[in-house]
Amino acid sequence: MRPALAVAAAAAAAYLPSLAGVFQFDDYNVIVHYPTVHSWQALLERAGGGVRPLLKASYTLNWTLGGGFHAFNIAAHALNAALLFLVGRALFRNDAASLVAALAFALHPAQAEAVTYVSGRSSSLMASFYLGALLAYLRGAHWSVSSALFVLAVATRETAVTLPAALLLCELCRPERAGWREILRRQRAHWALLAAGALLLLANERYFELIAYGFGERGLAENLLTQVGGVSYLVLRLASLHGYNIDPALPTLTQWTPALALQAGLLAALFAVGVANLRRRPWIAFGVLWFFLQLAPTNSIVPRLDVANDRQLYLACWGLFIALCVQLGSLPRVATAILLALLAITSISRQLDYRSEIALWESSVRLAPWNARGHNNLGYAYQLAGRTEAARREYRAALVFDPRHAKARLNLMFLGG
Repeated sequence: MRPALAVAAAAAAAYLPSLAGVFQFDDYNVIVHYPTVHSWQALLERAGGGVRPLLKASYTLNWTLGGGFHAFNIAAHALNAALLFLVGRALFRNDAASLVAALAFALHPAQAEAVTYVSGRSSSLMASFYLGALLAYLRGAHWSVSSALFVLAVATRETAVTLPAALLLCELCRPERAGWREILRRQRAHWALLAAGALLLLANERYFELIAYGFGERGLAENLLTQVGGVSYLVLRLASLHGYNIDPALPTLTQWTPALALQAGLLAALFAVGVANLRRRPWIAFGVLWFFLQLAPTNSIVPRLDVANDRQLYLACWGLFIALCVQLGSLPRVATAILLALLAITSISRQLDYRSEIALWESSVRLAPWNARGHNNLGYAYQLAGRTEAARREYRAALVFDPRHAKARLNLMFLGG
């Protein structure tokens, strides 16, 4: 357990700057200005409606305790890092590779949105139950344990529906692969829960509205092209260690271009590498297919209003980390230490963007100057800080990029601009 505790401690220490963060963006819609999560009575009264009940309960816990939102997120992230070390070791019997991969997960700057941004908790808290279910399964616990954790994960964030497929992937890639009859026996409860959950989600009016809205925004063909660009954007964020944006405002793509075709070809080649190595190098197959599996609920058939967000990489990135670490074997300790230190430094830098609304939206607008919503939000942050002229400038910029932006127009009218 010592390596797992060390990984958890490293994750917690690296994200201590998150404690200086403030409420941002969607935090106001789902926490600050959302009375449902302000008391247990209100939460229980509305328990039959809406989505993500366990996530809302976690917000209620913090609200009724008077705070601790960021500390809760850090604790969940530390737990996830430890769980991933244990999952990697259970799968591939390689302590060194599992340790480095878990540390890379813990320290990578792409994780800041899931940890420092309070609303990003939907990804990190879901992952705690998801990974707990996975570890319980790999260690041979009774099926009811992993099944119960699966239900809790879905109640936190619906993207946890990939768990049964993840369990199947584990069986296909672990050294002591069981027979199909044994796999079916061990996993039938999880697949039955998935089927039941799918029916419940479709029967939930709120989920149905969200899905219908997505298809109203973008057709299947346009969504395919757009998601090629979205996944490519996420891969670049993972590899480059910079360019993180709470609101990247990626465009809807409507036709193929040479650059987009190249991106699609590279993604297809990566997926093919995963499939081709199922027998020869199962750790590569696992890592690559895990990456695509974790992105599937958010970057696939059902269109999303926001094409891509950094927090979608939260669980997905670990698959590539464990594949690389097992494949490369023992790296020189100095090189490993330098790499992990670089990840920690860039992570701290990104966390500091969340110290104020002005800092976060200045960063966002700098990276996506075409984003009208970003300019409007930055203008509002300036307005709250009493910087009226700067606020007017940003509202006008928002209207330049989107003349129909109603909030920017109203905000500008309020300032007499």
